[in-house]
Amino acid sequence: EVQLVESGGGLVQAGGSLRLSCVASTFTLDEYAIGWFRQAPGKEREGISCISSSDGNTYYADSVKGRFTISSDNAKNTVYLQMNILKPEDTAVYYCAADRNYRLVVAGGWEYLEVRGQGTPVTVSS
Repeated sequence: EVQLVESGGGLVQAGGSLRLSCVASTFTLDEYAIGWFRQAPGKEREGISCISSSDGNTYYADSVKGRFTISSDNAKNTVYLQMNILKPEDTAVYYCAADRNYRLVVAGGWEYLEVRGQGTPVTVSS
């Protein structure tokens, strides 16, 4: 079974940092674009960042630009999301997803993406 597994979520105070990891099993990420999405309570899921593992192109939503950094380690088949200067409004369940179509991931088409993770919760206290 093709899987993505997220980890690294938790409870952090406002202004703090967390690093999320997204590990692929049974397939290699270097042919895929990987996106990070989040869904806050009562809100729709939103795409916040994406990286193309083949050429390193990245995308950030305005809400996280300058605070979050996405990176990939193809040798470890892992994509990271470094989250700095966290705010209470960053509280959400964070998901990663993979697709061979970079533009589809950037567009935030969660339900159409080839592989989707189960999520890791992040809570930022004020």
